[in-house]
Amino acid sequence: MTDPQAPAAAVTVRGVDRTFTVGKKQTVHALSGVDLEIAAGEFVSLIGPSGCGKSTLMRLIADLDEPTSGEVSVFGKPARQARLDQDYGIAFQQAGLLPWRTVRENIALPLELHGIASSERSARAAELAEMVGLSDFSGRYPDELSGGMQQRVAIARSLATKPKLLLMDEPFGALDEMTRERMQTELTRIAAETGAAVVFVTHSIPEAVYLSDRVVVMSPRPGRITDVLEIPFGEGRPENLRETPAYFERVTAVREALHGTPVERANER
Repeated sequence: MTDPQAPAAAVTVRGVDRTFTVGKKQTVHALSGVDLEIAAGEFVSLIGPSGCGKSTLMRLIADLDEPTSGEVSVFGKPARQARLDQDYGIAFQQAGLLPWRTVRENIALPLELHGIASSERSARAAELAEMVGLSDFSGRYPDELSGGMQQRVAIARSLATKPKLLLMDEPFGALDEMTRERMQTELTRIAAETGAAVVFVTHSIPEAVYLSDRVVVMSPRPGRITDVLEIPFGEGRPENLRETPAYFERVTAVREALHGTPVERANER
């Protein structure tokens, strides 16, 4: 029996297919029979080969596209209503900051677009700048920031309206490895502090394992969910987690699920 007091799932995807028509005759079957439920406050990574539909699934959750068949809901609402209600924030691989606006002004942009009073915008922007460690840079412009700092601004901006869900499509893909690892640690802290659910698209197995409560493995096109792996490390993950045997075991498990062949057998060929 369903508990009426239980919070609605952050994301529910049921029987979703997405087919595109390219040109006059060619049909591309991007997703097929996708079922997925993500709990409130859960961090879930989507991983799979290029073209498997990870970003397409993200776009369907964000109501930037519509499924050919099936249903997508966010906190029990249709995806479109969740977008209108500002239930989620979104961050992409490119920070997409406005170069003529300062850090503070970029963070406050969603609030400005929704008519929030100036004093409230300023207070929220200052709070978020502190959360992502950029209080000393709030008056700077994007071209005065490193790539990692720009991504922190983009994450802060995505949190401006206090969303219960954060959608992230390879936000660290363009960063160097050291900056990327620092940003991963920062993101785990932010997710824990805000309590937001996170759906995170990545090509990196180690990144997915470090960040996630669960890793969802997708097949080549048409994208299907072939495996879902639990990652039992809890909140507040230290950087040295990446050096532990348990971490390497989960990386290996995800790699095997992704390739469909145990690593040991593959190496024997």
